[in-house]
This record gives sequence, C-alpha cells and structure tokens, in this order.
Amino acid sequence: MQPSPMSDEVTGLEKAGLLGKTLLNLNLITLLKTRLGDTLVTLGFISEDDMLRALSSQLNLKYLKFSEFPKTISSESYPTVKFMKQYKFVPIGMDNGVMKIATSDPMNEYVMDALKLFSSKPPEIYLSSEKDIMEAIEQFFGGNVQMTNIMEGMREEEAETEGIELQEDVHHLRDMAFEAPIVKLVNMLITRAVEGRTSDIHIEPFENNVKVRYRIDGALTEVESLPKRIQPAVISRIKIMSRLNIAERRLPQDGRIKLRVSGRDIDLRVSTVPTIYGESIVMRILDRGSALIVLDHLGFPAAPRETYEKLITTPYGMLLVTGPTGSGKTTTLYASLNKINSDDKKIITVEDPIEYQIDGINQIQVKPQIGLSFASGLRHIVRQDPDVIMVGEIRDIETAEIAIHSALTGHLVFSTLHTNDAPGAVTRLLDMGIEGFLVSSSLIGVLAQRLVRVICSSCKEPYTPQQEVIDKTEFNISNLSTFHGAGCDECRNTGYRGRTGIFELMIVDAEMRRLVLEKASADVIRQKAVQKGMQVLRENGWEKVKQGITTIEEVLRVSQEGI
Repeated sequence: MQPSPMSDEVTGLEKAGLLGKTLLNLNLITLLKTRLGDTLVTLGFISEDDMLRALSSQLNLKYLKFSEFPKTISSESYPTVKFMKQYKFVPIGMDNGVMKIATSDPMNEYVMDALKLFSSKPPEIYLSSEKDIMEAIEQFFGGNVQMTNIMEGMREEEAETEGIELQEDVHHLRDMAFEAPIVKLVNMLITRAVEGRTSDIHIEPFENNVKVRYRIDGALTEVESLPKRIQPAVISRIKIMSRLNIAERRLPQDGRIKLRVSGRDIDLRVSTVPTIYGESIVMRILDRGSALIVLDHLGFPAAPRETYEKLITTPYGMLLVTGPTGSGKTTTLYASLNKINSDDKKIITVEDPIEYQIDGINQIQVKPQIGLSFASGLRHIVRQDPDVIMVGEIRDIETAEIAIHSALTGHLVFSTLHTNDAPGAVTRLLDMGIEGFLVSSSLIGVLAQRLVRVICSSCKEPYTPQQEVIDKTEFNISNLSTFHGAGCDECRNTGYRGRTGIFELMIVDAEMRRLVLEKASADVIRQKAVQKGMQVLRENGWEKVKQGITTIEEVLRVSQEGI
C-alpha cells in the first residue's frame, strides 16, 4: 500500500518541529552552561556594567573601571601574559606580599590556586570588565608582550636545532636573516625605539651576549640583552635592510633604512664597525615626519634671541653654529631657515642627511659615492640664484672657501662647525688655511650651543646639591632654590624628560674683525666678546638652573671646564 502525499507532508512537519525543539534545547543548554549574569547580558536584558555592579554587591567585591586602575605597576614576579588573557585577570599591584588582581571571573578556583605560586597570601580581588582587563594587560605588559613572544619562539627554534653548528656563510646568514622571529625582533627593536623618543639604537656584541641600548635625551639606557646565538642573524637582518654587504665583516660600512612606523616616515642612518666579538651597529633615527621646532622653543634667552633673529635676516654674510655631535646644531639651523622662509626668498640647502623636510626650501642630499660632496654641491648651488644657502657642515678647506666666497658675493650662508665654543670657530677656520681677511669680511656671527636635560615635571622636587658641586658653579647659590627629579615611571627613573639648549652668541663687529685680522687667540677673542656682553655657555646654564629648568650637574656635564 502506497503512503498518501498528505502523510508525507505531516511527517516532514513533525521532523521540522522535532529539529526546532532540539535546537532550542541545545541553545538553552549552552546558555545554562554560562553564568546567569552573562546570559542576561547576552540576551540583552541588562548591560554589562549593571551586571558587574550587581555581582560586586552580591560578592562584596569592589568594582573597578579601567580609569581607576593604577597607571603603572611595580616590576614584581607575575604570571605570563598568555595565562592572564586566557583566564581574564590582571595584577594591579602588590601590597605587603598580597597580590591585588582585577578579574571578570572571581569564582574561578583554578586561577586562585595558581596565584598562590606568586604570593604566600590569598590575593585581594577586585571586579572588572573583560574589556578593561585586556586594556590593562596591554598597558602594563604590552611593551614586553611581543618581545617576550619573539624570544620564546627563538628559544623553541634553538632547542630544535641544538647540537647543530652554525656555518656562517653568506647563504646561511641570508636564510637566518629572513626567518620570521628575527624579522619580528628587529622590527620590534626599531618600533619601540621610535615610540620611546630614542635618537640612536646601539647593538653591541660582547663575549656572552648582545646588548641593545637606546639613547634617550642624550643618555644611553640598556633595554635588551639578546642571546649570543642569534647575533649573526640580527646583524645580517639589519645589513640586508640597509643594503649593506653581509659577507663583509672586516671593514666598517654605512647604510640607510627607510621605514614607516606608526604612520610616520622614518629614516635610519646605519653604521657598522668590527669589534673583537663581532660587528657593532648604531642606527641614528631621523624622523622626517616630525614637527619642526621653532626658535621660540629652543630655550634661547630673550636678549640673545632678539639679536640672533636680526642676524638671520641680514642680506649677506656667514653665520656659524658650533658644538659637538648631538648638540642640536642642525635643529637650530632648520628653525632659523623656517623663520625666514618666505615666497620672496630662494633657500637651498646641501645636507648629509636631510633630517627635516621643509616646504618651500630646495634640499640636496650629499652623495659622496657619485661625487656629490658638500663642496661640489655648494659650487653648483651658487648658480641657482639663491638668496640663502645652508651647508650641513664645513669639513674641509674647499667647502669653507666656497662658503665664504658665497657670503662675500651677496648670499646669506648658514653652516656648522665642530668647536667647543663660539670664539673657537674663528681659530678653526684660520687653522684650516683660510686667510684672516676672508674670515673677518664674511663672518657675521657664531652661535655655540649644548643640550641639557630638563627636570621631569612629574617628579620634580626641591634639592640641595652637595658642597663640592656647589663649589664648581662659579656663582653664589647659597640662597638659591634648586630642583631635581626624584625619578618616576614617566622619566624612566632618570629624573629628566626632554632637553633644552644653552647658548652663547658672539657678534662679529668692527672690533672683533680687527682681532681676527690680527689672528688673535681664541682666549683674547673670548675676553673681548664677554666685555661686549656675550653670555658664555655655562653662565646661560646657571640661568636655567635658577629657573628650575635643569640641574647643576647637567650644566657641568655638557659645558667645558673653565668656560
């Protein structure tokens, strides 16, 4: 007997109904496996905030939002980040051996038992949302999360290849340099440096490890110690990025890296030198996308700044900025050019490297490998009908002569010299072989400068320096209130955050020109300049100590003894 079509339809409806009931039951079972509060939030009956506040009241636990968490936590022994993320909790401090934790699941006995390994006493529990906990994990441990994961990955790979001797031929070095952990490690070192206001990255090989140090505000700080085993791979990776010869390990090399980090265009000037334990690398970070500093923000005292601004608006002559490497000379020159940059002036620069890009200014990058040096670039610049010329550095007599002749033929010329003070620039030019009458006729002024670290505003406090330090200051500070930074997380416990300049400005007038023609010594020129009102570097530094901007120790550190 054949079943009727109607019976088939009924059977199908019954099956559909049974399936619907089954799915509903499965959904109910799934919901029942979760906490009641989470289920109500999922179904949309209450908000997560309301649920957590109710749970806080029920369990007598304090409810914390992310804004109420501490900004930093001490470097105690804590569980791994992976464990925290998996079980949704974060340590927020340690008080007398009691660990404080914020968790979204205070009933998880497994986590509470695991935390006993890190503290002899039961943890102090706070309630918080899963979102806030994840954000806190990133804030407290985010800087080390990726680095830790990378190093763990490397240790796993080392264990797999244990007992295999590395053959450092070119092909093997290249293969290692392209391995994912090495690529991530180098990228992380650069990213952390850029985000941490670092000017230089130092990678230095030693007998048993490889130190990574960052120069921040002029001072070096060790940030990582890498395993000796990965030294060839790390060095090779950086050399490949810099387009250097990875097979050449006996001679120094120079290269460049262009990257985009956190939306900013970054240039890195790379230098390698061979040492007894391998190649040492220094990477100078040049942030082409950073905001250009203006003269008002350099730390100029009011009177010298007014005089300097008059100098940079003169129609012709040569103005020099002097100081050691890293004293901010180029930044001052850029700020000066930006001040006088206008549509009615043609400004051309020849630099090595171009550290800032300024709209409206023609900037030339020196390329010695193809014959484009400071001297050859400057020689061609004068044919471009410029009003203002900036030469990155006067390194030899040829560059000095062309710069001076440019100044004498109606151009305003800016450049830098490596001298300790302003009067020393005159004797340096004379020592190069430049005739005294050329120097006296072209030079209109010399600005010497240094950079001092600024006291951290977050931990600034009154401070009485030791008597031996006071004795070196050369001025009476018996009734002077001085300050220093006690050290905090904002300044990496250094007591300083940021830098400012100290300056001495020497104007070359008729009397000074006469001394230059007579080839007077730097001491004689300095005495005459001071008589005419020049404030020397150290004196300007003491003014910033009086203002509570920097410390006596900083001024003594950067200024020459006896100035």
